[in-house]
Amino acid sequence: MPLWKRLGFLAVFVVPALMPAAAWLGQASGLPGLMAWFPLFFLFVLLPLADLALGHDAANPSAQASTKLEADGWFRGLTLATLPVHLALLAWSGWFFTHASLGVAGSVGWLLSQGIVGGVLAINSAHELIHKQTRLERTAGGILLASVGYQGFKIEHLRGHHVHVSTPLDASSARYGQTLWNFLPRALLRNSTSAWRLEAARLSRLGKRWWHWRNEMLQWSLLWLLFAAAFTAWLGVPGLVFFLLQGLLSACSLEIINYVEHYGLERRLLEDGRYERTNHLHSWNSDYALSNLFLFHLQRHSDHHESPQRRYQVLLHHEDSPQLPGGYAAMFVLALVPPLWFRLVDPRVQAFRRPGSEPG
Repeated sequence: MPLWKRLGFLAVFVVPALMPAAAWLGQASGLPGLMAWFPLFFLFVLLPLADLALGHDAANPSAQASTKLEADGWFRGLTLATLPVHLALLAWSGWFFTHASLGVAGSVGWLLSQGIVGGVLAINSAHELIHKQTRLERTAGGILLASVGYQGFKIEHLRGHHVHVSTPLDASSARYGQTLWNFLPRALLRNSTSAWRLEAARLSRLGKRWWHWRNEMLQWSLLWLLFAAAFTAWLGVPGLVFFLLQGLLSACSLEIINYVEHYGLERRLLEDGRYERTNHLHSWNSDYALSNLFLFHLQRHSDHHESPQRRYQVLLHHEDSPQLPGGYAAMFVLALVPPLWFRLVDPRVQAFRRPGSEPG
């Protein structure tokens, strides 16, 4: 791996820096309410433009290089480092929110910004960590998810989404023609309830009741309650409101990305009643270089679903996977406006279903 890319994954830490940068800009300009929206401007305007300017990265490591990269502690250290960085940012951001005079519009901007930053720093990093075999990484991922109140993702994603992806059984796989606004509340509700059901079923197979102390959902929910209690004791009711809303918005940002990653793609139902095995044709791929560095290669999502335990630094780009026309930041904004989304993405879905045709 070239040095620029090895060091480039440090870009993820630009994301939490956007929040103190917004506070500084607000103080320097005398417009704290307006500058509370700066992280959103950076991520959803400047980053997509930089993506277009810097272009694509379709290079894949060789098999020999992949073996060395898998064992390289640098990359594991980056994902683990997101835990203390996120917790420190969350505490500072909550304090700033409750003490700064942001006004109504500024408060909304700050909460939305923190929610998106949490989606990138906490949930995306947790997504990488919970797939790994070491207890340290899985625990760090669980703490990150509890800090944004979406602890069920640790269970449902591994035992639900990866099993049922691109089928009607998966709440995080959007159907062709389904709007984001129809998809989002269903995904949030179904995935949360599914996590409880999956964990109850696991305990039942062990001969234990769902309320047993080994219920992972109970454990992580207790940690979430402790976070909420700490914010309330420290910052009062405004601190609790901040903690709850930043988590909800982070969870929403995750499910919007799920919408982008799997919209309109389907696995074939076989004659024996089972669905075909998941492979790199069942997720959207994007090879924009810069946003992939910001997201620990999350946009190589096609390969992630084919090889879920493969570490982010060795995920592969597949030319024959369905390809998004932009990076996730651009597609996130597009998904918010269904007519524009359908106009740009639906022809690509149709073309992918008809090999040899070109997207419109």
